[in-house]
Amino acid sequence: MKISILQMPVAFARPDENIQTLRRMIEASMREEPDVLVLPELWRLGFYPQPIAVHADLDGQQSRAVLAELARKNGVNIVGGTVANRREGKVYNTCYIFDRTGTEVASYDKAHLFTPSGESADFAAGDNAVTFRLDGVLCAVAVCYDMRFPEFIRKLALEDISVLFLPAAWPASRLSHWQILTRARAIENQLYVIAANEAGTDEQGNHLAGHSAILDPWGEAIAEADEGEAILTARLRPGLRQHIRETLNVYADRRPELY
Repeated sequence: MKISILQMPVAFARPDENIQTLRRMIEASMREEPDVLVLPELWRLGFYPQPIAVHADLDGQQSRAVLAELARKNGVNIVGGTVANRREGKVYNTCYIFDRTGTEVASYDKAHLFTPSGESADFAAGDNAVTFRLDGVLCAVAVCYDMRFPEFIRKLALEDISVLFLPAAWPASRLSHWQILTRARAIENQLYVIAANEAGTDEQGNHLAGHSAILDPWGEAIAEADEGEAILTARLRPGLRQHIRETLNVYADRRPELY
């Protein structure tokens, strides 16, 4: 499986401009012939204009239509970052996933909302963990702050996923946390972690960290960006995860009766 992360420079509260950026970057990325494209968190709006309910995409209609079209047109799977999605009177931070035919195969509402920024006051939390298959590979998605909850990621890992997609809008002020935590989640769960961060600035003018990375199950970065716009591509080694689990089988040595 060949993965391309689109580390987008997101224009704050300008969805049409961001959709044009997405189209441009996807066109460029397809020269590498990836199997999966991965977008960052809240790529349509940035993190995030107020009041969010006014700016949110009603039932994700615009975002889903664009992502489905681009997946179908390019014959590529898309893990669609997240968008502010207004449905049934609430706003969710939602990831939509599409296969090569443009069919929506899964969606996930961010479960852990970042209280210090007020996200928990503006968004409703999701209440499900989600797994799905892309080209036969079992995958899962978590979003940004979800990564700080290792028990949540372990729950996904116990479903026997091979790849964890992690869209984010992570600030430069906590870049070291981003790098340490993404590596830790890959190492402790023996998974590929596809960490797709934004470039640009958030609502308060804080710089986003960038530094998207494709991490193997040893926690080694097989591709890593800097802080600016980037298309990051790497091929996952199909037998590496199994080799690591046979060499160092932490799952066999777990003591869940103790915790």
